[in-house]
Amino acid sequence: MNRKSDGAVIVISSHVVRGSVGNRAAVFALETLGHPVWALPTIVLPWHPGHGPSTRLLFSDDDFDHAIDDLIRAPWLGEVSAILSGYFGSPRQPATVERLVTAARLQNPDLIYVCDPVMGDLGGLYVPVETASAIRDHLIPLADIATPNRYELQWLAGGVELASNQSIIDAALTLGPKRMLVTSAVPMMAGGTGNLLLSGRSALLAEHRLIDNPPNGLGDLLAAVFLARLLDGMDEEKALQTATASVFEILARTAKRGGDELALESDSSSLSTPMAMVQMRRLMHPAQRKPTRPQ
Repeated sequence: MNRKSDGAVIVISSHVVRGSVGNRAAVFALETLGHPVWALPTIVLPWHPGHGPSTRLLFSDDDFDHAIDDLIRAPWLGEVSAILSGYFGSPRQPATVERLVTAARLQNPDLIYVCDPVMGDLGGLYVPVETASAIRDHLIPLADIATPNRYELQWLAGGVELASNQSIIDAALTLGPKRMLVTSAVPMMAGGTGNLLLSGRSALLAEHRLIDNPPNGLGDLLAAVFLARLLDGMDEEKALQTATASVFEILARTAKRGGDELALESDSSSLSTPMAMVQMRRLMHPAQRKPTRPQ
């Protein structure tokens, strides 16, 4: 495996004091796998909102703009090989990050931008619709890789219910990124769940056993580990399999301990050398369908 990049990764998402979500999950995973990280929080919280109300420490939009301007002018911007964005604390932040990605690409045309559109789940949007719309309009078209869950993809694609993997594939193809990694895809094995990677003319499904009531942060972790594996030089199929195995193994260990947060510091070996079994399947991509003959 030839490592593609030793450059830095800029990670832009929420920061929690307690727990392993947002930047806490992504930064730990990337650094554990050997990638230097520049971490920029979009909001600071004592804990994930799923644990109950807490104070939201917000940055003014002007201050966030100025911090991004500093990064754009920084003499080290050329060191950056990838940018990963996640949760945003205001509707104006996505447009500001768009400026950073555009500037970083001028310094490094091979830069990979991953947009994890952290905006909702089965219960609907949990960010203001203005923030979700800004992610859709400013960042999804810019992304080399987008990593929505099925319900975020459903919202991004206009609200049509995605009840099958073929409908997920069709919806993903309407959005534009060259690669889409959709979590919580429709399982093909009983009692399972999966991650569906759409890339080029390929559709791959990585499945594992479903674990009920998982802690938060799995999507943040998967996006970071998948990016790290691509930067390590893995091909897409191996990167998908390895990243899925890492996240599932950490989830299974957390569930066994009865933890309410991912314990990444205890399970770092699962990031570097996961042993969990993942079922890989190739699905029919629309480009592979035979055209029907005219009657």
